[in-house]
Amino acid sequence: MGLESLKRCIYNSHMDVYSTLDGQGFVWNTDKAASNASLHGVRFEEAREAFLDPLARYEDASPQQEARHACIGLTTDYRLLYVVHVIWEGDVLRLISARLAEPAERRRYEDD
Repeated sequence: MGLESLKRCIYNSHMDVYSTLDGQGFVWNTDKAASNASLHGVRFEEAREAFLDPLARYEDASPQQEARHACIGLTTDYRLLYVVHVIWEGDVLRLISARLAEPAERRRYEDD
């Protein structure tokens, strides 16, 4: 794992975590992160690793009102994840959700 820095800030009365991994900035809400880990078994700290996969695949994951993106990539523990995110404040990625890739997503990753 690359050099990491973590700091916590208050944003819209919710606690956000700001993190960097190998020079890429990430941010997420602590309540959303806890809910995601409970629901999908994926912590956002691990989800960041999908973006470091040189074979990662990027897709549009937008609902109709908001531009969202998805990254399908392997973690250092070889778990293939589907990570939904938005580009936030420049090039910082705000993590929305992360889960294990479904079979169709795995096929798209493997076929690229």
